[in-house]
Amino acid sequence: MKDLFLDDYKSWFIEIKTKLKSTQQRTVVAINSALIDLYWDLGKMITEKQAQAQWGDNILQSLSNDLKNEFPESTGYSVRNLRYIKQFYQFYNANRQQVVADLRTQLGLIPWGHNILIISKSKDLNEAEFYVRESIRNGWSRDTLAIQIKSNLHGRSGKSVNNFKHTLPEMYSELAEQTLKDPYVFDFVALTSEAKERDIEKQLVTHITKFLLELGKGFAFVGQQYHLEIAEEDYYLDLLFYNIPLKCYVIVELKNTKFVPEYAGKLNFYLSAADDLLKGENDKPTIGILLCRDKNNIGVEYALRDINKPIGVSEFQFTEILPEEIKSNLPTIEEIENELKNLE
Repeated sequence: MKDLFLDDYKSWFIEIKTKLKSTQQRTVVAINSALIDLYWDLGKMITEKQAQAQWGDNILQSLSNDLKNEFPESTGYSVRNLRYIKQFYQFYNANRQQVVADLRTQLGLIPWGHNILIISKSKDLNEAEFYVRESIRNGWSRDTLAIQIKSNLHGRSGKSVNNFKHTLPEMYSELAEQTLKDPYVFDFVALTSEAKERDIEKQLVTHITKFLLELGKGFAFVGQQYHLEIAEEDYYLDLLFYNIPLKCYVIVELKNTKFVPEYAGKLNFYLSAADDLLKGENDKPTIGILLCRDKNNIGVEYALRDINKPIGVSEFQFTEILPEEIKSNLPTIEEIENELKNLE
């Protein structure tokens, strides 16, 4: 009887805990949304008053002092933040009005620090909208958002050369296309450009969390050198993932060379095998991503034209052992030898 009571209580407690957490999350979102709305209105008031009264930015110091005196318990009224508040309103208000009206709700779903970062680093409204939307969709921290902006995720998303429109249903092909990037930037990999593919692969797996971040939301790592037996022969997929939003397996093949058409043919072979051996009844067709050090887009398009399996081809980049600016400050072998001679 006691065990039945404990089981019932535990179940009831979990229900209460889930409800409280959900309410807390909604409260945090509501508070943040109200703050962003306040900053929008304050930015508008500052902008309009400065234009009307022809006041310069010196007025912000007076406003900062008066707001701090009136609301000593509140933060966010420094001169620096008031400038950001003004910039925030002006950045979006200077752009298309209808888009701004639709976007305002989304702005309240990310913290103020995210908003500052986006308006400070984005070149235009389209780029800002992209990072706002992706921050919400992926739940990025501010540091992660900064990394994505620095790596120019906006400029790389949906840029791979692929045959998705001809090999996948329309809605599915659009989602798959937006999932791919070109190039992929592995700035956590420190290898020379002559590194072997297996060396690169090994580092990608060693830093799998960062690799998954670069791949994008929804990728789950399945295996490295994943074994498939086909016609009594052994084959090994470089990297195998499952993409949850796309509901399909994704094979990633690494080639530390320029793209050649034979690579697409081999990957097409792997996709056929994966669809037979791995794909479940409710899974979508397996997608192949071919990562090369270099490619000619026209050549890739010809190679993919008559292939009936979905393949995307992108370049990848990674940090060399030493950046050029560091290399240039290091002594040459000759300089070191001369220094040693001077010590004799």
